[in-house]
Amino acid sequence: MNIIVCIKQVPDTEQLQKVKVDPQTNTLVREGVPGIINPFDENAIEEALRLKEKKGGKVNVLSMGPSQAAESLRKALAMGVDEAVLLSDRLFAGSDTLATSYTLAMAIKRIGPFDLILLGKQAIDGDTAQVGPGLAEWLNLPQITYARKIEVNEDKIRVERVLEDVFEVVESPLPVVVTVTKDINEPRYPSLRGLIRAKAEKISTWTAEDLPLDKRRIGLEGSPTQVIKVFIPKPPRKGDILSGEISQVVDKLILEIEKRSII
Repeated sequence: MNIIVCIKQVPDTEQLQKVKVDPQTNTLVREGVPGIINPFDENAIEEALRLKEKKGGKVNVLSMGPSQAAESLRKALAMGVDEAVLLSDRLFAGSDTLATSYTLAMAIKRIGPFDLILLGKQAIDGDTAQVGPGLAEWLNLPQITYARKIEVNEDKIRVERVLEDVFEVVESPLPVVVTVTKDINEPRYPSLRGLIRAKAEKISTWTAEDLPLDKRRIGLEGSPTQVIKVFIPKPPRKGDILSGEISQVVDKLILEIEKRSII
C-alpha cells in the first residue's frame, strides 16, 4: 500500500512573538522563525505508518515551504516514513490554499502511483481546512474529512468521521484523500535509530521547474485569496462597573439604560 502524507511546517506556538508579516505582501515571514510539524499532520504521519505496518508498502511525505521546512521532513523520516520531498521555490511564496493544493497535486502526480493521501484536518496557523479538499479536487479523487478511525480492506477504505454531535461511517474505493483529527491516534516519538537515519537521509527538493505547473496558478499570482490589510484591533471601550446589592445594581442598570436610550 503506497501512502502519501502532505504536511506543513507551522510556527512554533511558543515562539509566536517572533512571527512577522511582510509589509509588501501581507504574508507571514517564515524564514528564521522556529517551526514544528503541524500537530494534525503528525497524526496523519502516524496513521500512515500504522497502515504500512499492517498492510506493507511505502510512505512518502511531502511538504511545501522554505528550506527550513526540511527540518520537519527529517522528523517525519525519523518517525519511520520512507522518503521525503520538499517543494521550495520563491515562486511558491504567498500561495493561498488554492495555489498550495494545486502545487501539491502536481508534485503528487510526479511522485507516482498511490493508494491513499493523508493530511491533518487543518493547519493551526491558518485553520482553513481547505487544502485537503482542494487537493482531492485537483486530483479528481473522492475525499473524506475529519477522520477519527480508518480501516482498509483490499481496495476499499472505511472511515469513521467526527461531526458536531455524531459520528458518521463512510466507505470509499481507493485511491482517496483523507484528512484526520487528533482523536485518530497518538503520534510516536522518533527512535534513536530513526534520528540517526534521518540525519543522513537525502531529502529531494523540487522547484517550480521540476513540476508540470501552470505558473499562473502558483504563488501570489495564482492565489485569489489575498490579505489586503493586517492590523491590531483596538481594545474594546471600557464600560462602567456597577457595584452594590443585586437590587441596587438592577435599579442603577435600568436608570443607565433609560439615560442612554438603549431601549
